[in-house]
Amino acid sequence: MSPLDKHLKNPYLPSWEYIPDGEPHVFDGRVYVYGSHDLFNGWVYCLGDYVCWSAPAEDLADWRYEGVIYRKTQDPDNREGDQCLYAPDVTRGSDGRYYLYYVLDHQDIVSVAVCDSPAGQYAFYGHVHYPDGTLLGKRPGDDPQFDPAVLTEGEDTYLYTGGVCFRFEKEKGGAMGMRLDRDMLTVREGPVFVVPSAKRSRGTGFEDHEFFEASSIRKFGDLYYFVYSSVWMNELCYAVSASPLGPYTYGGILVSNCDWGIGGWKSPEKKTTVGGNNHGGLVEVMGQRYIFYHRHTNATEFSRQGCLQKLTVLPDGSMPQAEMTSDGGGEPFEGKGEFPAYLACNLFWEELRMDRQSPGRPRITQDGRDGDREDGYVAGVTDSVTVGFKYFDCRGVRRVTVFTRGYAGGRFEVRTAPDGPLLGSIPLGFRNRWTPFSADIAIPDGVHALYFTYRGPGSAMLRSFILE
Repeated sequence: MSPLDKHLKNPYLPSWEYIPDGEPHVFDGRVYVYGSHDLFNGWVYCLGDYVCWSAPAEDLADWRYEGVIYRKTQDPDNREGDQCLYAPDVTRGSDGRYYLYYVLDHQDIVSVAVCDSPAGQYAFYGHVHYPDGTLLGKRPGDDPQFDPAVLTEGEDTYLYTGGVCFRFEKEKGGAMGMRLDRDMLTVREGPVFVVPSAKRSRGTGFEDHEFFEASSIRKFGDLYYFVYSSVWMNELCYAVSASPLGPYTYGGILVSNCDWGIGGWKSPEKKTTVGGNNHGGLVEVMGQRYIFYHRHTNATEFSRQGCLQKLTVLPDGSMPQAEMTSDGGGEPFEGKGEFPAYLACNLFWEELRMDRQSPGRPRITQDGRDGDREDGYVAGVTDSVTVGFKYFDCRGVRRVTVFTRGYAGGRFEVRTAPDGPLLGSIPLGFRNRWTPFSADIAIPDGVHALYFTYRGPGSAMLRSFILE
């Protein structure tokens, strides 16, 4: 067993698993993550059936595959399986059963499945509707339903939906909240808008961070925290209220999947990787809050992987934006041994400007087909590409080895900051199989990030590196 197997890391699931839109929930001492299911080399979003992973609350490095919990063909409107299961959420109802809320990709209504255990076999239960039987989303004036989030308190269950609200949208109002009856299907109160779209944001405090999609809801203490993806798409923001149906006040950015908004060695506007849509949820485990989100891999929009970051809660209750890290914001990795390249949290190059995935660009990918348990690696490493990892507690590191393949006759420059002093270079050779290349490079003692910048001709692939 590798020491990394017991260490908080990103992605937190195996590198061959693609579960975006992660909603974490604590049930009876375990953290269960529910998300949509992308495929490696998928051609659209969410092609897979719903699966579940869980971990003990005391160890978020020890994830267990719970299997398929709901198949797309179980929905009576999707017997042929030609519609995809979009981002779901799960709540434990007042009757002790578990209810899974979801939307199919060609529908504007909310479907519900039910199970007696958090990760068992869910069965179709019904559709959310008004007291007169009209389906939510089908009443004149209803916004289309999308990305349901759900919260149960005692006898009351609150459902939130909404999206996709582009800046130019003239019809959609934003995120909606409503209270359901004890049957978990009938709208008892609402819907009301809780976070505005761009067309409704003037004077609300949500300007420039209006609702786009990805509703998520939690309650900590006496306050409700609504998490959502803003019109910038790459960032997850939050809003706070003393009441489940609002009014909500804008709180700030929790995480961006390209570190948009993070300063320090770079300007806040500079991206540390190609961004894209984002979706996730808050969870409090053993007194520590985390934000779950997803990153984009394989230079497409359709192979997303779950990540998480520890959050800091300030005395006033606010939560500053967390930077993307390889270690999830937990303890830094011990700076000895071999580390897989798929742990990269930064992947950028000189001309990186936009949230635009395109074939041939630097990317985290894997060999084989979807489901093959092949470790990921970084491909498309051409001149000026920087691959970054955070953080390592380095003590006495004097030699660095990289495992590469590809026709690349340049070198990897090693630094502890992208603009920091050059610590050394590792020359590469042309190889069609994974081959180690080493150099004597002294890493200063202390906790550091590590950046590998490629200089030279050709295109390399980086599988891993060794610190010794």
